[in-house]
Amino acid sequence: MNRHTLAGAMLLPLALAACQSARVDAPAASSSKQPWVSDLGNGQYKNPVLHADYSDPDAVRVGDTYYMTSSSFNSSPGLPLLTSKDMVNWELVGHALPALSPSERFTVPRHGDGVWAPCLRYHDGKFWIFYPDPDHGIFVITADRFDGQWSAPKLLLPGKGIIDPTPLWDDDGKAYLLHGWAKSRAGFNNILTLRNMAPDASKLLDTKGTTLIDGNAIKGYKTLEGPKFYKANGYYYVFAPAGGVEEGWQSVFRSRSLNGPYEVRTVLEQGKTDINGPHQGAWVRAQDGKDWFLHFQDKHAYGRVVHLQPMRWVDDWPIIGEDGPNAGAGQPVLTHAKPVAGAAVKTPPTSDEFDGPKLGLQWQWNANSNAKWYSLSERPGQLRLFTQAAPDAADYVRAAPSILAQKLPAPEFVVDTRVQLNDANDGDRAGLIVNAMQYAWLGLRKTAGATQLVHTTCGPAVVRCKETATVVLPSAPASLYLRMTMAPGAMASFAYSTDNVTFQTVGQPIKISKGRWVGAQIGVFSVGGGAAGNAQASSLDVDYFRVTAQ
Repeated sequence: MNRHTLAGAMLLPLALAACQSARVDAPAASSSKQPWVSDLGNGQYKNPVLHADYSDPDAVRVGDTYYMTSSSFNSSPGLPLLTSKDMVNWELVGHALPALSPSERFTVPRHGDGVWAPCLRYHDGKFWIFYPDPDHGIFVITADRFDGQWSAPKLLLPGKGIIDPTPLWDDDGKAYLLHGWAKSRAGFNNILTLRNMAPDASKLLDTKGTTLIDGNAIKGYKTLEGPKFYKANGYYYVFAPAGGVEEGWQSVFRSRSLNGPYEVRTVLEQGKTDINGPHQGAWVRAQDGKDWFLHFQDKHAYGRVVHLQPMRWVDDWPIIGEDGPNAGAGQPVLTHAKPVAGAAVKTPPTSDEFDGPKLGLQWQWNANSNAKWYSLSERPGQLRLFTQAAPDAADYVRAAPSILAQKLPAPEFVVDTRVQLNDANDGDRAGLIVNAMQYAWLGLRKTAGATQLVHTTCGPAVVRCKETATVVLPSAPASLYLRMTMAPGAMASFAYSTDNVTFQTVGQPIKISKGRWVGAQIGVFSVGGGAAGNAQASSLDVDYFRVTAQ
């Protein structure tokens, strides 16, 4: 047995807008050019392996397959499930949480709340996900099949500010849970707390726990969080990031004894690269015994994108990435040989023709959803979004739970869609949105009996922005082609067409912000300006949603 074998898991103002005309061919429906492909096709890959907001990734290997999940915050369904044969080409196969729990709390958008950093493990013949909700505590779910049905969430450890759980099943059959703290709820952080846990994770065996690692006692440390607990080479290892999301680094702690004391080293940092804050993720061993580390990088509007680093050992300390300027600490690689050769190129889905019985797996709602919000059968081949009234939606679209959106898939890309507004009532608004703390959308609005094409921006603001709408067409057809182009630096531009050939650009490019702990999202919506039930039902038909490389 390899001496690094791991115990407890297989690691694994309104005015007429000035417009410019441009004749542009619409992307073909069959375009297979993906906005981001990490696999270079020559046995190498480029980072990030996922240029999308799969925040706080954790992963394991079981047999010849790699499995990953990540944070999902207020988006529903939650806890995305991805698989890969080489840790480079990832396929989205489902979500572990059909709805956020407790369900009644998440009937409205709670941006930045919900599912924080999860931990994925394979133990005792099944998959486990331990995940935190910073306002409720630590939940646990299990599944026999990764892409199958997961158990209902069980609240294992109730409490505010308890985050970032990681279990360890030790060689003697005992089990433990290590976790961090969120200062916004608990009043403190920078501490990792150890709890005794029943081996079946049915309950905890103590009432308080003990401080295993105190970041306040380590010079220069702040925001120690996100631990992952492992056992190997006669040591207990805690992989934990510190220093904050945008500027931090990856630390590893080790001890011969479970209860410490623990030594600490920085094993991955930015170094001379442009990869800021590289940290928080998963140690995974490939089939050939070589070790790898999946982690995130905060790219603001693009979210926390996922990188893959080689990992080697020196004196039973891991060094992640390539040699950096500081001894013992690696820095991120930009390209590298793939961990496993020969795997097919795969990427998470982006485009959707809406010609199947279900929405594509890439779609998530702004809160827990209702099946009555949409239909794929009332107009076959199109998505029908039924207009939903929502608190504050008359002047703040982001308050609507019924926004249907997906992650930004690359630094630059184009979104094309065709929409039709049906039976609209005054105050109804619908269209194409890029959704973040400061957002923008282009779409149709019914005002004083007229359907208008409007371009709306919302910002700037720290917590909540204010919408400003510009009338592009005072009298618009109910059906239009809409386009959003994302340029590097998260600069979003909008355009429209009546014939899908000549597109009119609208306004100026807008720099998109990030969301609350997440990246921006792209999607569609239909919201009403009045109270529910006081008018004829309206809807938005979406013919397709095509995402292509720019």
